[in-house]
Amino acid sequence: MFSGAQISLYPMSDDFIGIILGALSALDPWRDQLRIETDDLSTLLVGPPEILFPAMRDLFVAAARGGVHCTLHATVSRGCPGEPDDPICTPLGGLPPGTPLPDRIAAAQAGVTAAALTGQTVAAQFSLYPLGLGHHMDEIYGCIDFLKSSGTFERSKNFCTKLRGDAGPVFETLSQAFTGFGAQAGHVALDVTLSANSPSKV
Repeated sequence: MFSGAQISLYPMSDDFIGIILGALSALDPWRDQLRIETDDLSTLLVGPPEILFPAMRDLFVAAARGGVHCTLHATVSRGCPGEPDDPICTPLGGLPPGTPLPDRIAAAQAGVTAAALTGQTVAAQFSLYPLGLGHHMDEIYGCIDFLKSSGTFERSKNFCTKLRGDAGPVFETLSQAFTGFGAQAGHVALDVTLSANSPSKV
């Protein structure tokens, strides 16, 4: 199964080059578990689905740590039938296939509860797309039930859900949504935008 994320980081600063290049060092501890490719539009992270969000978390927190308004946009995908299998993407664990939805919700809640704090507050809005399933709305509603009990849920918006909180639990919420809902070996996509230190916080 192929899993990866296309990410773009936007620091709102004249020193955006220094902030981006400095933040990239936060990916160093993850480089033995990820394939990382950068071009002039985005950076591709390819690796186990459970690793993608912790790596993005560390990158984003490093960029935002100085207090500059930063945003990050990511398109995340697993199980895309148009991508070749890659051994680096082998999942690290997870629940057995066929685990009932209530058990997956409980496991996702436990994962967020156990997430370490970073000291950096972030906001996120995202949409989850479990593709190729006849019962995809069951998965989406199950994910929404999880989100509302996650401790990071702020509110529903048109076409997406808004989260807010410490970056640790927020990124773990995104990770649990991505890995825990939709067919385990099926195609699931997630679109997310994150913001930190925004001057227009509402």
